[in-house]
Amino acid sequence: MTDITLSPRAAFTLRSHNPDVLTCIANLSNDEVFTPPELANQMLDTVADAWAADSGGASIWENPNVTFLDPFTKSGVFLREITSRLTDGLAAQIPDLQERVDHILTKQVYGIGITQLTALLARRSVYCSKDATGKHSVAKTFDRDWGNIWFERTEHTWAGDKCAYCGAAIGAWGRGDELETHAYAFIHTLDIKKRLAQMFGVEVQFDVIVGNPPYQLNTDQADTKITGTIPLYHLFIDQAKRMEPRLLSMIVPARWIAGGRGLDEFRGRMLADRRIRDFVDFPVASEVFGTGVEIGGGVCYFVWDSSYDGPAEVVTVRSGEHSQPSRRDLGRHDVFIRDSEGAQIVDEVAALGEPSVAAIASGQKPFGVSTNFANVKPEREPGDLVLHYVRPGRRLAGHIAGSEVIRGSALIDAWKVFVPEASDGRGTVGFRPAVILGKPIVAGPGEVCTNTYLAIGPFDSEASARSFVSYYTTKFFRFLVSLRKITQHASNFTYTWVPQQSWDQRWTDEELYRKYGLDEGQIEYIESQIKPMTLDDEAADVED
Repeated sequence: MTDITLSPRAAFTLRSHNPDVLTCIANLSNDEVFTPPELANQMLDTVADAWAADSGGASIWENPNVTFLDPFTKSGVFLREITSRLTDGLAAQIPDLQERVDHILTKQVYGIGITQLTALLARRSVYCSKDATGKHSVAKTFDRDWGNIWFERTEHTWAGDKCAYCGAAIGAWGRGDELETHAYAFIHTLDIKKRLAQMFGVEVQFDVIVGNPPYQLNTDQADTKITGTIPLYHLFIDQAKRMEPRLLSMIVPARWIAGGRGLDEFRGRMLADRRIRDFVDFPVASEVFGTGVEIGGGVCYFVWDSSYDGPAEVVTVRSGEHSQPSRRDLGRHDVFIRDSEGAQIVDEVAALGEPSVAAIASGQKPFGVSTNFANVKPEREPGDLVLHYVRPGRRLAGHIAGSEVIRGSALIDAWKVFVPEASDGRGTVGFRPAVILGKPIVAGPGEVCTNTYLAIGPFDSEASARSFVSYYTTKFFRFLVSLRKITQHASNFTYTWVPQQSWDQRWTDEELYRKYGLDEGQIEYIESQIKPMTLDDEAADVED
């Protein structure tokens, strides 16, 4: 068989053949997701537009001095596409192809692998060889096999039972040398510029930082009942800003715009940061990353421009359709409202200055009874209370000793309404129209619930409680909730923009539209976003 050696030009142009190998790689997990080449190129186009806007229209791809960093490279797709663009853009300035490729790969394009495997994969994508000094490498002047795509095992820094840098639990991530630590080097340092100089052996001021960071870290501990995840992506964003690049672009989960565990301060900083030039929102993550990748709340990418000061250009992408760009102040509200129509409706409703339903909604543990409470009594004994709870697929009611209820005393002997704390996953992944909330339960004196529900009240009578239920089931009510409910969870926080009413009548959407003076376009928009809610289905429409 004839031995065929590809030229560097062929190596770079082969990526346009179908299929591109980087479109065929299975994701590591929903937390470490490979970026599709199409999305990477969209992001790079937006970065290039921002550069041109700051540089009198000059092309970033024709500048031999611009430096790029992907600080958490996985497949190497960003670095590969940057290299390809520079290879074309610098042709006039550096006519010799080999000289041009060597200049780009040794002086302009840098990466940090997140694991040993992904570092090798990224080198293969960028250098056409896992060894940057090997005979198949398109780079010919490196003196180190890893080129400019660095990876070394990094350890967590334990401060008690957690990592001082990322918050990883020692019970979950204090592991042996045979396993990856997922202690990402980029965020495990206080002096990122010094650390990067140590990595690459030279101080580099990176002009552009771009990529797709790890999203979260599992905190499950086998020997305890501690479960869950902690977000990480905000740490990468904050660290990248400390490097003072000219441009920064990352694609991350969008849940930070209206929620997310421990992300309140981060959200405040991001929404107030007027250096965000572009904000592109994908409410349905699977439309970006493919079937099987569902990230509650969707994903978004942004371009942060150190020299920009103004409103962001916002684009929403659903089913491949891009909305008309709109210039919006991200910090106009305490959370970001995905659509401008919703923001206008919120402002018009808030103009009446009415108190919020959030003020009468309990916290996430209304009576302190756990979701998996096991001591439910089928028969009532003296002093017992009625307990509403859920087991897979069914809403049930039993009895609980009064001594088991440790909070919510003001609600126990009152009329109230129990509403699911988590529900309607379809609505939270961005599909519309959606129901948004689960069905309510009118509960009387002596009735309590597990943490599966929130309690809203107290109401002074059953009629008042049922008046609230009529309001809760309106599209108007659930639309206002939807603007803050970005995951399946509906804490009292999500009811902030829903105004209280008088609880002496049956509420309808028509009455509410008239009361708040909504025009036909606004009404049509609400009707297109929210499904009707019926109360005759006894199935458990809650997350157990």
